[in-house]
Amino acid sequence: MRFIFQLCIILLISFLGELLHLLIPLPIPASIYGLVIMLLCLITKIIKVEHVKGAGSFLLQIMPLFFVPAIVGLMDAWGELSGFLIPIAVIITLTTIIVMASAGLVTQFILKKGKGEKQ
Repeated sequence: MRFIFQLCIILLISFLGELLHLLIPLPIPASIYGLVIMLLCLITKIIKVEHVKGAGSFLLQIMPLFFVPAIVGLMDAWGELSGFLIPIAVIITLTTIIVMASAGLVTQFILKKGKGEKQ
């Protein structure tokens, strides 16, 4: 029962993100609105981490399953994409390196800042 309640909280936040996407005329995906709402709720302690931890962990465990429709779509469009294979591979490689480097630098910055505050 607790797991269903946690999942309902996550779905409610996602629904609010969809609602904001309909109401605000900006080119921002509804999922981003939902993530921002969830972050604000967690920061302000409106929602405690314990209220969504179990369902969140479950969703992270099954996350690869959510990529199946996108992969099927790529397989369906293979004829159109096959001529652009090298540029796509280069873009994917470069963006992966950039994302990994920026995530690492931000993490190091936050860890150093956290150590400075504790001393």
